[in-house]
Amino acid sequence: MLEPPTRTRQRRKETRPQELLDAALALFVEKGFAATRSEEVARRAGVSKGTLYLYYPSKEELFKAVVRHNLSNLIAEGQGIVDSFEGTSADLLRLLMRVWWQRFGATPAGGIHKVVVAEVRNFPDLAQFYTDEVILPADQMLSSAVQRGISRGEFRELPLHDVAHALMAPMIFMVLHHHSFGACPVHGPEFDPQTMLDTQIDLILRGIERQAS
Repeated sequence: MLEPPTRTRQRRKETRPQELLDAALALFVEKGFAATRSEEVARRAGVSKGTLYLYYPSKEELFKAVVRHNLSNLIAEGQGIVDSFEGTSADLLRLLMRVWWQRFGATPAGGIHKVVVAEVRNFPDLAQFYTDEVILPADQMLSSAVQRGISRGEFRELPLHDVAHALMAPMIFMVLHHHSFGACPVHGPEFDPQTMLDTQIDLILRGIERQAS
């Protein structure tokens, strides 16, 4: 039995924001922020430019929505994990880093980092938005996880933000590689993200764990 047209249109309306975000993400990663035009996003999503503007009134707002959907929500979820985790702090850091890779780094959304690194200097308002929406919350999430370990006597006393940056930097490198050299048919050193992630976790934990006296 065919669905009534009104129900089909309603379902289409409800899924449209996600379709627009998916189209925008693909084009931002493929072409960059500056080179992507709003009409291209609308066309890829199968809607008119006017319909796009009903949901996202500018390309900047569209980019912000992409970031919030793919990164801000994940960071907030990560902070919730930190606040409620019951295992060791070492296991907590392992979980946070693996979830980050599985849910973001290894997905098309990981290409957002490439866009930001390449272009954010030319868009200071977006640079501040990304700092407020992604960098500072991620720093807070990881710092609170490290502080948890220090407070429980599992980690040494170390500068929280420095440790957070040491955790983030290799993950950012991994995702940039995944969406640059890793996406090209070039012959070079083998690079397995999961192996590198495990190695990074091991190195960091050996550096910050309190040694038995």
